[in-house]
Amino acid sequence: KEKDEETKRPYSMRYIGCMVADIHRTLLKGGIFMYPADKKNPNGKLRLLYEANPMGFIIEQAGGIASTGRERILDIVPETLHQRVPVIMGSPYDVKKAIEFIEQYSK
Repeated sequence: KEKDEETKRPYSMRYIGCMVADIHRTLLKGGIFMYPADKKNPNGKLRLLYEANPMGFIIEQAGGIASTGRERILDIVPETLHQRVPVIMGSPYDVKKAIEFIEQYSK
């Protein structure tokens, strides 16, 4: 297992299945919450206005980063009510590392 540079502990995965609970755990324990784009959901799965934006605001207020992998979630101007976006949010170190990984292996 690869070790987390900040905590010196091995990475592990947790998925509660409720975005609010998963983000709460991320805020308490550190780490990252991700729902990146994939072949089935090229625009992402979570809705911008009532999932990604509110949680992104909370993450950023706590000192983290909320990104689509290409841009800051809070900078997106909605085009439709139910617009979906990829989501990567959490500690700055982990989000930057995830974005680097996605950029490297999504070519």
